[in-house]
Amino acid sequence: MGKNLLVGQSGGPTAAINSSLAGVISEGLKSEKIGKVYGAKHGIEGVLKDNIIDLSFFSDDEKIKILKQTPSAYLGSCRKKLPDMENNMETYEKIYEMFKKYDIGYFFYIGGNDSMDTVNKLSKYFKTVDYDVKIIGVPKTIDNDLALTDHTPGYGSAAKFVANTTKQVAKDNTAYDIPAITVIEVMGRHAGWLTAAAALANMDGETYVDVVCLPEVAFDIDKLIVKLEEIMNKKNKVVIAVSEGVKDKDGKLVCESVSVTDGKEDGFNHAQLGGVCKTIEALLKEKTSWKIRPIEFSTIQRSFSILTSKTDIEESFNAGSQGVKFALDGKTGVMVGYVRKDSDKYEIEYQAFNTEDVANFEKVMPASMITEDGFFVTDEYIKYAKPLIEGECDIVYKDGVISTL
Repeated sequence: MGKNLLVGQSGGPTAAINSSLAGVISEGLKSEKIGKVYGAKHGIEGVLKDNIIDLSFFSDDEKIKILKQTPSAYLGSCRKKLPDMENNMETYEKIYEMFKKYDIGYFFYIGGNDSMDTVNKLSKYFKTVDYDVKIIGVPKTIDNDLALTDHTPGYGSAAKFVANTTKQVAKDNTAYDIPAITVIEVMGRHAGWLTAAAALANMDGETYVDVVCLPEVAFDIDKLIVKLEEIMNKKNKVVIAVSEGVKDKDGKLVCESVSVTDGKEDGFNHAQLGGVCKTIEALLKEKTSWKIRPIEFSTIQRSFSILTSKTDIEESFNAGSQGVKFALDGKTGVMVGYVRKDSDKYEIEYQAFNTEDVANFEKVMPASMITEDGFFVTDEYIKYAKPLIEGECDIVYKDGVISTL
């Protein structure tokens, strides 16, 4: 029996992050080259605090099935960014001690951009010491903004939630014959991939969402009003999907004028966003007489496991499983990525990308996926995103409530 495997989760939860965890655990447990399979509670912080648990009980297939549909992060998450080695070698030495204590030969970190930075730093560190460990990044983020990979685990399910919830909100708006504008706020710090998913609600030929406002396009309230007037002349109900990270022409976050942000930051030194739908409500009320209703999807959009994409959940599980295979093949310092095959039928293959080329880079929506006026998406985006939200998962319930771990 070989060395042991350790896996952790980091960053914001998604509806698919536990499916990737299930893939790592399942592949690790069945490999004769791997000893025990451990989990680090709350990511790299769990490694540093020796908060590590044995995951051997997941040899039960039913538990793996339930894990795949469990929302949030089963092992717990964190937002700790590792310091540079030259500034804090003690941190790396502590991780080294923990790896030796548990005889870890394989370490998997499931997370987004900053988590891939952790994978990159750890892989570089362990190349400088006399200890053989394969370190693999398994991606996750609803923002879909990781470089190189075609898309990210978690994006398809979050996009499916946004598309379907937007459609239902729009249908609710039709109950009363009163002119109204609904502003829906969707997550997305610098990239508009998730907000763009609201446009998928229109795929049945009806128009449920009329405008999308993306971080890739400078927000201008006067231009928006002109656009809304044009639409309101044709219909009395308008739905706007806006990214929390939209900025004005000077690069200032529109939501910064809302007191709820109050200069706060998360653990990765990112500004805590939120409240842009209310900001836009206030701006529109200053300049128009329209009835405005702001709706913030908030954290539910990132881990609503009942409305997951079967495509996303299956790919996410396979990403975790493929990560173990990469490690057993001797790869380290890489992230599992998706490459879309050039064929009429949607297919992907899994590829190992060097985390040096992924960490601290962000993939924004290309101009070709955004309409010329900046207020909607093109057919190129629809064609790209449609297969990612397809398929319904066989969810296990008990007494009408979803079963979770």
